[in-house]
Amino acid sequence: MKLEVVVIPVTDVDRAKDFYTALGWRLDADIATDEHFRVVQVTPPGSPASVIFGTSVTSQPPGTAQGLHLIVEDIEAVYEELKQRGAGPSEVFHDAGGVFHHAGTDARVPGPDPKRSSYGSFLSFNDPDGNGWVVQEVTTRLPGRQDPSVLSFGSPAALAAALRRASAADPHHDGTHHTPHRSQWDWYANQIAGEQTGSNPSQ
Repeated sequence: MKLEVVVIPVTDVDRAKDFYTALGWRLDADIATDEHFRVVQVTPPGSPASVIFGTSVTSQPPGTAQGLHLIVEDIEAVYEELKQRGAGPSEVFHDAGGVFHHAGTDARVPGPDPKRSSYGSFLSFNDPDGNGWVVQEVTTRLPGRQDPSVLSFGSPAALAAALRRASAADPHHDGTHHTPHRSQWDWYANQIAGEQTGSNPSQ
């Protein structure tokens, strides 16, 4: 069972659409059957789950969706990107308890986790209706958190980096066999990504 859609309540559909697409989220659909029913779907970059909002798609009051999490590998880089795109993110923080973050702004300590441990650094932002998003930095998954039969990479660059790390860690590689150049790993990664997405691998 894969979670693929999250529905959020908004007041102004066009305003929400402009906000989320300005963040660089892919616009998947904008369909209206009449003036009383409209569905807009957007997807954050690299996310297997999409977000839906619109007219008559939820009975929740606008702004009541809270604690929606986006997972990133570099929290400080994403802070700069969100700031440039007009999301108005909070400063990067970690929680005083060190396990997870408290609700609201309780127990927030300024700055990323001092040890920069995976799962430990956060920032937050709201959409125009007040729906609350949390960005969490995850660099290394804890055991059992990833299904080994369902693996994915956020981009061809991430896949290429994984291929290079695998090559370096190969205990059978003694330097006597040919190791692909960095650009070859990039080519292989783009080729694989092209097959999965249906795009031209040569691109």
